[in-house]
Amino acid sequence: MEVVLEKKDAADWVYRGEGAANLVLGYSGSAPAFIGKVMRLQKAPINESKSMNSPTELTMHERLLWKDTEDIVATSNKELACQLFVKHIMSPLLGSTHVDSGMRVPASKEFLESVEKNIICQRPASRVDAAKVDTQCDSVLLMSDHSIFPRGTQEVEPCISVEIKPKCGFLPSSKFIDEGNAIKRSVTRFRMHQALKLHQGEVSEYSEYNPLDLFSGSKDRIHKAIRDLFSTPQNNFRVFLNGSQIFGGLGGGADSTDFVTRGKFEDALKCVIQGGDGLRTMSFLLLVAETVHKSGVLDRLLEVQKLDNLDIDGAIHAYYDIVSEPCRVCRASGKEKISQRYLSLHSISLDESLKIVKDFLIAATAKDCSLMISFRPRKDGNPGSPYNNLYLDSTKQFFDYKVNFIDLDLKQLKKMEEYYELDKKIVSYYNQMVETEERQKKNTSTMALKTAN
Repeated sequence: MEVVLEKKDAADWVYRGEGAANLVLGYSGSAPAFIGKVMRLQKAPINESKSMNSPTELTMHERLLWKDTEDIVATSNKELACQLFVKHIMSPLLGSTHVDSGMRVPASKEFLESVEKNIICQRPASRVDAAKVDTQCDSVLLMSDHSIFPRGTQEVEPCISVEIKPKCGFLPSSKFIDEGNAIKRSVTRFRMHQALKLHQGEVSEYSEYNPLDLFSGSKDRIHKAIRDLFSTPQNNFRVFLNGSQIFGGLGGGADSTDFVTRGKFEDALKCVIQGGDGLRTMSFLLLVAETVHKSGVLDRLLEVQKLDNLDIDGAIHAYYDIVSEPCRVCRASGKEKISQRYLSLHSISLDESLKIVKDFLIAATAKDCSLMISFRPRKDGNPGSPYNNLYLDSTKQFFDYKVNFIDLDLKQLKKMEEYYELDKKIVSYYNQMVETEERQKKNTSTMALKTAN
C-alpha cells in the first residue's frame, strides 16, 4: 500500500537546514518506514510567480541534452528527472556506495502547508524572505539520514558526522578563458567569490579555506583545509551529533568560530572523542582530515569536476548553438574582438556542443555538492563491522566511518546564462579589488618616499 504524507504527519518532521533550492527535514516520529530518513522539499521564490524548478517538465532542449539516458527523458515530472539524474549519471561517476538517489513519496498539499508553518520560526530570516516550501509539488524526496549509522542489533554507539562543501578543487586552464579573465588560472573561484560576498555583505570576513588544499592528496594540506573550514565555517562546514546539529550555520551560515563556540563544541565531543579539555577538537579535526585522505573519495569528485574542461567562457558558446539563439557573448564582444577560437566552437557538430554543455552541468553539480562523513567509536576493534575503519593515534581509538555525497542536484540548462553572468561579476569585482589594492600600495610607497626625503 502506497504511503501518502498527510497533514497529521507534518508534526513529526523537524527542520534540519536548507540550501538555495531545497529544505532538509529530519524525522522525529516512530513510524518504522521513516526512522533514519531525511526529507528534501523543493522551495519556491516569494517574489516570483514561477517556482524555482519551473517548468515542471524538462524543456525540449533538456530532453535533447539528456537523450542518452532514456529514463530521464521519458519522465514527464522534473522532480523525478532530478532523482533519476542522481541514479543514472552521478552514482556511476562517484561510486554507488557513496551516492543515495532516494525515493519519491507522495505528499498532500496540506502536509506541505503544515510543514511550512511548523518550521518557519527555525529558518534564517534571509531564507524566509527569499523562498517558501513549494506547496505545488505532489511528492517529496526521502533519503537515508547520512549523519547517523543505520540502527542494528548491536549496542548503539554515539555518532558524529561532518558535512563539508568542498567547492571546486582545481584551477581552470582552458584556452577559451577570456583574456580579461586570466586571473581564473591563478586564483581559485572560491577565493574570488569570497571577495564579492564580503563586498555584498553575505559574509563578514574572508574564509582562509582553500579548496586546492582539500583536494591536494597531502595529509598536511588536507588537515590545514579542515582547520580553516572549522575557523570560518560559513555554510561550508557543519557537524552533527547523533543526527542533531552541534556546529555551523543552519541555512544562513556561520561566519567565524569564536571562543564560546569552540568551548561548547569541545564539551559536546566528550561522548565520542577521548582526551582532555582543549584536545578533543584538535583530535576530531585530525580524524576528519585523515579520513578524507584515506577514503580517496575526493579523487573521484575531482575527476567529475574536471569534466568542465572548457570553463564557462567556452561552454557558453556551445549553449547558444544548442538553443538555436545568436551567441550573446560574441555579439557583445563585437566582430573585431571575436577570436578564431570562439568561432571554432560555433562550427562544431550539435552532438559535440551537447557533450560540452552536458559535461559542464555534471561538473557544476560536482562543484556544488556536499560530502557527509560519519564516525562512531569501534569497541574493541569490532572485526565484524561492515564499515571501513580508521585508528586515531592521538586518542588511541578505532572509528567506523562512512562517506556519502549529498546535494547532487540536476542543474537546469537555462542556468548556463546565469553561470556566465555570475562568473563575469565575480572575476570583474576581484580584478577591481586587486587594482585598487595595488594603487593603494603604490600611493603608500610614494607617500613614504616623500616623507623620507
